[in-house]
Amino acid sequence: MSTFTSRSENTMIRRITSCVLVGLAALVAACAPAATSRAVAAAPSDDHPSIAVTVDDIPAHGGLAPGETRLDLSRRLVAALTAAGVPARGFVNGSRAQANPDATAALEYWADAFPVGNHTWTHANLNDLTAEAFGDEIARDEPLLKKVSRGDWHWFRYPYLQEGDDPAKRLAVRRYLASHGYRIASVTMTFDDWKYNDAYVRCAARGDQAAIAKLEEDWLDAVRYNAEASRTLAKAAYGSDIPYVLLTHFGSFDARMFPRTLALYREMGFHFVSLEEAQNHPAYAGDDDPAAVPGPAEGLPAERVPEIDLAGLCV
Repeated sequence: MSTFTSRSENTMIRRITSCVLVGLAALVAACAPAATSRAVAAAPSDDHPSIAVTVDDIPAHGGLAPGETRLDLSRRLVAALTAAGVPARGFVNGSRAQANPDATAALEYWADAFPVGNHTWTHANLNDLTAEAFGDEIARDEPLLKKVSRGDWHWFRYPYLQEGDDPAKRLAVRRYLASHGYRIASVTMTFDDWKYNDAYVRCAARGDQAAIAKLEEDWLDAVRYNAEASRTLAKAAYGSDIPYVLLTHFGSFDARMFPRTLALYREMGFHFVSLEEAQNHPAYAGDDDPAAVPGPAEGLPAERVPEIDLAGLCV
């Protein structure tokens, strides 16, 4: 999976695909056979780079601020994306909607507005399961996706961005996904948005507006820092920008910050494309190859450390 700067709650994955390790001309030659069956997105220019927005952990991620519901978050995220004219895709954990009317309503509201994809039933970590058990997690999510989706839901995002702790498991799951018609949703831009949610929920419960203002400032700094870092990496690897795939989450602070976040990306010169359009670029061709292997972890930008103590804020 093409991953420049990506996260897990327990592990910062630092790797790039084997295609990244060659020059741009060699990459196009190596990846072209996998991409010939689909249209290739126009290459973004340095003046107008593009982003595809993805939202993980629908319909529930983290806690809620006082008075909020999951449906509230869905409405606010959808409103922010719609107002800005931004396409997006959400990745669903079906178990989080089970026996929870509010979460179910949140999922249905999202799916009425934007497409969905598979994030496994329980947000399972592949490293903790066999390939067969992980396949069951994927399959268990499908009836709900079929029920709520208004279009094709055959996109898959690995929970925790973990693709398997040994080559055999990784290959087995890749083959499973390919045989069931899935494309793998990459991550080539993120800013660790998930880190901010718990602190925000605590500060909102206290009504500490000064602390929330600090969170907002640090969040926007993280957006800018990681966007610039991802662009630097892409230009070093490919010689130019690529269409980036942004990872965010269905969280309370995301809902609060999405309008300003999207506006900041636009201020930085980005425009927005769908996940399909972004991943039609040759940089992502290996993500549709069940036998593709990741390259070594090198050349990635340093992780940005928040300037405030998120764990100790408002405790």
